[in-house]
Amino acid sequence: MQQREKPSSIPPKEPPRSLDEYILSHIDAEGEYLHALWRDTQLRLSYGQMASGHLQGRLLKMLIQMVKPLKVLELGTFSGYATLCMADGLPPGAELHTFEVFDENEDFLRQWLGGSPQAGKIHLHIGDALQLVPQLGIGWDFAYVDADKRQYVDYYEMLMPLMRPGGYIVADNTLWYGHVLEKARQSDLQTRGVQAFNDLVAADPRVEKVILPLRDGLTLIRVKD
Repeated sequence: MQQREKPSSIPPKEPPRSLDEYILSHIDAEGEYLHALWRDTQLRLSYGQMASGHLQGRLLKMLIQMVKPLKVLELGTFSGYATLCMADGLPPGAELHTFEVFDENEDFLRQWLGGSPQAGKIHLHIGDALQLVPQLGIGWDFAYVDADKRQYVDYYEMLMPLMRPGGYIVADNTLWYGHVLEKARQSDLQTRGVQAFNDLVAADPRVEKVILPLRDGLTLIRVKD
C-alpha cells in the first residue's frame, strides 16, 4: 500500500495581491540591513515614503554595476537607503559622495551608513550641495539627483560641467505624482521645478535621455562622449 504523504506544516505562500507585490516577489531580495533601515526610516523620520525603497534600490544597484563608475555623487541622502544600494554595486576602489542639506538627519545617517558593510566607500556631506560639490574638484561618472525639486535645474547646470563624457545622471521624481501634466499647479514651485528640468533635459543636445515610469518617474541621462 502506498503511504500517504504527511501534510506539510509550512503554510502555502499566498499569491501576490497586486502587480507591485508580484514585481517585488520576482526580484532580488531586499536584505536584512536594508529592510531594517527602511523600517527605522518609517519610524523615526518624517515623510518616510521619500526613501527609495526595494524596487528602486535594486535598480540603482544594477545601474551602478552596469556603468562601473569610480566617482559617484548623490544629491539628497534622506535616510541613506539609495546610498547603500548604490554603494553595494560599486567596483573596487570606487567611492560615493552623498549630500544632505538637513542636518537634523545627520545622527540617523551616521548610525546607518557607518554601521553598514559599505561604510568605507561612502563620504557623507551635510550642507548645500550647490555650494559644496564644486569645491571638491571631482569629475563624476554617475550622479543621482533626489533633492529639492525647486532646484533641479540648478543641480543640472552645476553637474553638466563636472560630468565625465559617457557619464550618467539619474534624476528621481520626474513625473511628480503626475502633476507635470497639470497646468493648474503652476503656483506650485516644486511642480514648476520638475517641469522646467524635464523641458531643459529634453532640449539638451549634449545628452541622451529616457524617462522610466518607475514609482514617481526616473530619468536616465547619458552625457554624450
